[in-house]
Amino acid sequence: MASRPVFLPHSVTPFVREQVVTFKWHAGMARSQAQKSIEELHASAGDLGLLPLLEISSKGSNPLGIKLSAFNLTFNAPDGTALSVESAYQGSKVFRNGDHFPDLYRASSRDAKLDERVKSRSDIAHFDFFGERWPGQPMTAFYDWLYLQALAQHPDLLAQLDGYAGFTDIAFNPQKSAACQARCAAMSQGLRAAGLWAEVVRSQAAFLQVLAAQRAAQPSLF
Repeated sequence: MASRPVFLPHSVTPFVREQVVTFKWHAGMARSQAQKSIEELHASAGDLGLLPLLEISSKGSNPLGIKLSAFNLTFNAPDGTALSVESAYQGSKVFRNGDHFPDLYRASSRDAKLDERVKSRSDIAHFDFFGERWPGQPMTAFYDWLYLQALAQHPDLLAQLDGYAGFTDIAFNPQKSAACQARCAAMSQGLRAAGLWAEVVRSQAAFLQVLAAQRAAQPSLF
């Protein structure tokens, strides 16, 4: 058995809520095994009333979810270069010792993610995206913004998310990483429901301000 989060749109910050679902895991590296696990995850989620769901990864079987994988989803960078979300993310990392590898913008998504210069490193100080500095905190803010920017440039794909209650990514393990493409898809829907979509994709400042304002507006639990 295994557990994975299902990401559901939410109209208040962080515009996503998570429902952890336990399901039968099919071990193995083959894509067919991953698809069996996805089917089990979605079936177990369905028992909780969480349907329909869209798997967002290159391991899924739905063409829409495959297109929306960070490996495949592209957008035009400030210099006009077409980048995948994954390559943009890896190439923008700046580590505490000053290491920064923007050459990864030109690498394939897989090569960028597996590049030994960035693979498994957690000492990220901040991000530098074509001269625009992004803070390392909130932890997933930069990745989220990249993904939302890419979605904004593909309104046809964004519109197709409307029919789904939530989103999954079978490869995402919250014990090992924080940023997740399925979480971003749910966030886009939460922001749209809140009437904030056009505002947050306008600029870095607008995105961070919305996150901060929504947090400040939430009542304290203490």
